[in-house]
Amino acid sequence: MSAIAYDTITRASSNDEESVSSRPTRAEAEEAVRTLIRWAGDNPAREGLLDTPKRVTKAYQEWFAGYDDDPEAILARTFEEVEGYDDIVLMKDIRLESYCEHHMAPIIGKAHIAYLPDNKVVGISKLARLVDAYSKRLQIQEKLTAQIADTLNTVLEPKGVAVMIEAEHQCMSTRGVHKHGVDTITTRFTGAFRDDPKLEERFLRLIKG
Repeated sequence: MSAIAYDTITRASSNDEESVSSRPTRAEAEEAVRTLIRWAGDNPAREGLLDTPKRVTKAYQEWFAGYDDDPEAILARTFEEVEGYDDIVLMKDIRLESYCEHHMAPIIGKAHIAYLPDNKVVGISKLARLVDAYSKRLQIQEKLTAQIADTLNTVLEPKGVAVMIEAEHQCMSTRGVHKHGVDTITTRFTGAFRDDPKLEERFLRLIKG
């Protein structure tokens, strides 16, 4: 079962995220974990949980590493010697791990990214890094999809961009309605992909092929 959301018109604001003026110290973060453990009904002082606050804060540094990344800087180095190549550049099935901003539950899935170059291309590994830069944050899938597409559009200035994300939200598979195996699909098309239905169809065919 899949839920599908198409967004080809609206633009995500580049200023929709407030910068954090100051982060708590590691000690404060670890104490917050101890509080949650007590709230859950356990004893943070027992042997098996003594090091849990340290492990959790270390895990948070990895899970939310995207806050320390500059997505536009990731795409800054481009190449123009492409021998006139002007067809689709596509990377599909990029592993995506994000976290629901409403419940902080994992969002696990994959992203498909394509762009139609206009004189310059970017190293393909940078597309995967761009996905990580935005996904390793507290997110909603719709915003995540728009951010990836709009950053590609802004930095590379291609003829068009296409992004699709397919993901399962554990905020609804492990709690609440407990619906397993449900993927949410979101898309964003700009430029030629939005204006030419045949190009959009080709993108969809390629990622499913």
